[in-house]
Amino acid sequence: MKRKILVVDDDRKTVDLIRLYLEREQHQVLVAYDGREALELARQRAPSLIILDWMLPKVDGLDICRILRVESQVPIIMLTARSTEEDKLLGLDLGADDYVTKPFSPRELVARVRVVMRRFTQEEELAPPLQIGDLRIDFAAHEVMRADEPVRLTPKEFKLLETLAREPGRAFSRSELVNRVFGLEYEGFERTIDVHLMNLRKKVEADPNHPLYLLTVYGVGYKFRRE
Repeated sequence: MKRKILVVDDDRKTVDLIRLYLEREQHQVLVAYDGREALELARQRAPSLIILDWMLPKVDGLDICRILRVESQVPIIMLTARSTEEDKLLGLDLGADDYVTKPFSPRELVARVRVVMRRFTQEEELAPPLQIGDLRIDFAAHEVMRADEPVRLTPKEFKLLETLAREPGRAFSRSELVNRVFGLEYEGFERTIDVHLMNLRKKVEADPNHPLYLLTVYGVGYKFRRE
């Protein structure tokens, strides 16, 4: 299956080599040579998988991994010359799905990509859609239906709804939701979440003034109704 894969490394020869092998597998390859560019591409282009070097200019690979794990579940394969057991455990603890050390075999790396993507796809398929009342959320397909009619959401609105709906009954603070939806680097106001939630209610609630699903927890933040 063709995938959009982001390759991040400050060594252009390494990037070109990986791109060559991935394109042979019919994947679409995005490239970044520093951490800041990698974060921008990951957020704007939503790759299916990221191959990520540890030592990068501007923002290092571990910080990228930490930030992206708050924002998404995109599979990440760390690719680095740091090969001690402690380094590997640190990368995996921060949310990397696999860890490949340099020097590496491009064919083995492509095989690792297949394994990680297969596992991730299976996990996505196993996540059942949530049906509550007249609202249906299909997490894998990124689709929302209300009263059998499709609901058009922006990426941020879907991320906000997904964050709340995956843990029904849990009260999220505004700062938690800002981190999940906008990322740790967001420097705007926490009250931005109120605006997004108000817009979300207009789309998924029959009566936004008397919501059934997206509930306010006074003094805390918001939660999704527990069935």
